[in-house]
Amino acid sequence: MQALRAVRSGLRAARQSYRNFLEPRPPLKWTLSALVWLPLALFVTEYGVNVKAVHGRSMQPTLNPDDSTWKDIVLFDSFSIRVKHQYNRGDIVALKSPTDSKLIVKRIVALEGDIVKTLPPYPDAEVRVPMGHAWVEGDEPFRTEDSNRFGPVPLGLIQSRLTFILWPWARIGPLGQPLIARHDAQIGSPDWRRSKAELEREKWRHSRVTVAPPKPDPAPESKADADSVVVSHRA
Repeated sequence: MQALRAVRSGLRAARQSYRNFLEPRPPLKWTLSALVWLPLALFVTEYGVNVKAVHGRSMQPTLNPDDSTWKDIVLFDSFSIRVKHQYNRGDIVALKSPTDSKLIVKRIVALEGDIVKTLPPYPDAEVRVPMGHAWVEGDEPFRTEDSNRFGPVPLGLIQSRLTFILWPWARIGPLGQPLIARHDAQIGSPDWRRSKAELEREKWRHSRVTVAPPKPDPAPESKADADSVVVSHRA
């Protein structure tokens, strides 16, 4: 018991000495604090969530619509992509362009094994998405450079999923949920009509994709098979 008290007393003394050493040296204190928190901040930014402004018009009207005077500020979820490896058709994602490595924002239209009816200028009328790849497109087909130009992209280029519009105030809400389906939607309003048009575009995208059948689960090994393996091993 006395030894435990001595250890606690030593720790308190060391902590107080550390504080007394840093108090008259603010630059050193800030530097040490940065060394402690910077790796954590980098990890959260790389593998957690962060906030970014979306530039460009390739995802109109979902992002940066013409009637908005502000650039959309969106929550980027890296955890779902880089840790959980969740890729879903219809998700809006940020990825490195396979042509110049710039960060671009597109929508996942098809995944591995799916057959896509392509758009110009892609040379083939249809393409099957290879294993480990996705087909991505912008929502505005006349203002986008996407898979219809550079083909399927490796899943490894996808960095995050866009989940929530944080600004402007009038457009705050989750991405992927049409306004027409929300309880607060005002029927007949401009936003409601835009949402209805988005549903029509979504149906059109789906009509161009033949989804690959799900992979069958591996058949469980029967007892007879197991016995035959044992007998063969003994032989």
